[in-house]
Amino acid sequence: MPDSIPPAPSRRRLIGDWVINAPQTLRALVRADEVWLAVLAAITGAIAGAGVAGMNLIITCMHRTLFELPAGRGLSESPHLAPERAFLVPVLGGLVLGLFGLLLTRLRPASPIDAIEANALYGGRMSLNDSLIVAGQTTWSNGVGASVGLEAGYAQLGAGIASRLGRSFRLRRNDLRVLVGCGAAAAIGGAFNAPLCGAFYGIELIIGVYSITTLPFVVIASLCGTVMVQILIGGSPPLDVTLPAAVPSAMYPIVLALGFASGIAGIVIMRGVTLIEAGFRRSVIPVWLRPVIGGAAVGALGCVSPSAMSSGHTALHADINVAYPFIVVLAMLITKAVASAFSIGSGFRGGLFFASLFLGALFGKVFAGILSVMPFITVMPSGFYAVVGMSALAVAIVGGPMTMTFLALESTENFAVTMAVLAASITAALTVRRLFGYSFATWRFHLRGESIRSAVDIGWIKSLTVGRMMSRAQHAVTQEMSLEAFCREFPLGAAQFVMVTDSDDRYAGIAYPAEAIGINRPAAALSEILHHGQHFLLPEMTVKEAVSAFESAEADALAVLDGPTTRRILGFLTEQHSLRRYNEELERRRRELSGE
Repeated sequence: MPDSIPPAPSRRRLIGDWVINAPQTLRALVRADEVWLAVLAAITGAIAGAGVAGMNLIITCMHRTLFELPAGRGLSESPHLAPERAFLVPVLGGLVLGLFGLLLTRLRPASPIDAIEANALYGGRMSLNDSLIVAGQTTWSNGVGASVGLEAGYAQLGAGIASRLGRSFRLRRNDLRVLVGCGAAAAIGGAFNAPLCGAFYGIELIIGVYSITTLPFVVIASLCGTVMVQILIGGSPPLDVTLPAAVPSAMYPIVLALGFASGIAGIVIMRGVTLIEAGFRRSVIPVWLRPVIGGAAVGALGCVSPSAMSSGHTALHADINVAYPFIVVLAMLITKAVASAFSIGSGFRGGLFFASLFLGALFGKVFAGILSVMPFITVMPSGFYAVVGMSALAVAIVGGPMTMTFLALESTENFAVTMAVLAASITAALTVRRLFGYSFATWRFHLRGESIRSAVDIGWIKSLTVGRMMSRAQHAVTQEMSLEAFCREFPLGAAQFVMVTDSDDRYAGIAYPAEAIGINRPAAALSEILHHGQHFLLPEMTVKEAVSAFESAEADALAVLDGPTTRRILGFLTEQHSLRRYNEELERRRRELSGE
């Protein structure tokens, strides 16, 4: 049967696909007992882990076949590639992706929503069909060498599976949001062989808030996803990097400086991607042809340095402990950043999580090279700066300081360095928040006009509209009425305010009986004491917009009209009632998050 989503066509197009409901007995168990919800989270995690393993196998086969790589070698870690393959594979791959995208816009014109948007606006409802398409596009983009991260496909697939399962069990809104976080957490945990990193990815980036009641489910899913990937293809190995056994306290100012510099670098990279996207939009280049141009840019850079291609995950493992000359590291950083910006800006599907880790490691080595020529500074091993820079730049671009801190801990198994990573990550996060205000995902939402700063559930604000809160107007008179007649009809205590219309029954303003009684001129007209004629509310306004309108008009009550042109009175809303309803909903959400 169809999913129980409001029947508006645009909304169904955004989040709808068909859902087969689980048996009623199972639905009742999952809704009534959190133990069964934990079982559902484990199943979700296992399926998401299997999806990650499948995507990895497909990408490995594509790289090996298309670029003629030997077994066991990743694309970005290759010392060199055949120039014709390095150039032509991304170009032709971009052409296929562009033509598929052209066909897709005709068959499914609405853009797919990702897990952050689904949890922020739609209570976790998202289309599994769209998620499979996004996962396929991400796999193809990475498989043909585009410099994009795989986390977009991993998280989208895991979250889409979770949303489908949750809706089949008719989970409550908050439980469905948690399960979507579980799916994404399992995917990321499995991808990095880091269950704690995956769990905090789900909490920080997909659910949006820490909660004792949600943490167990997300951890269970992340563990199951990680174990499933280990069983099917083996987990990602830890980073082979030389690190100090202890970090002197005198190093922390340098660590904080690296965190601040990483925040600035993250802003520059996000702005660069946006500028390239804007350049393509302003150009006359057809949308389907843009990935071809992006593929040509990536292919040209790949001919020079294969590390610029793909996500850079294998290059990170191969190169993080290698002491390259400063100019070589700087060149690798620039080529990788340009390749990533052109890949995403031209329309290849993917993210910047994986790429930001490699970019951050290179940035940390560049930072270490600068420090090495400064006097009176104790230089640590370059691997130390690479790990700190890796995490700090990833936080600057993706967000999630705890996510990246646990990734560093699980990847290096070095607690002392993890403390330095935490300090740098928080510094980078504060820098980006203060100077930019967005992560890469939420910045792209902002460019689309969506007011999403995180995955925190704000969909209920859009559903709490003026039309739902307003009261029907019980009194309405025309502005031609005399004040004397108005005072007789509305003596003190009869009404606090009265809606007034013109001769065409259009809203003219609000009159207050208490103000009318103070005027003793018999010939005075009601139009002399009208207020807020140009201030009114519309039924589709949210409670947040209504509160702003009250503040702007400096009014305790405003009329609700059917439209700014027709100006027919539908009712009224008071500021006191709107604030009370807003606070009631906030308290309800707080109780849901705390498990009360």
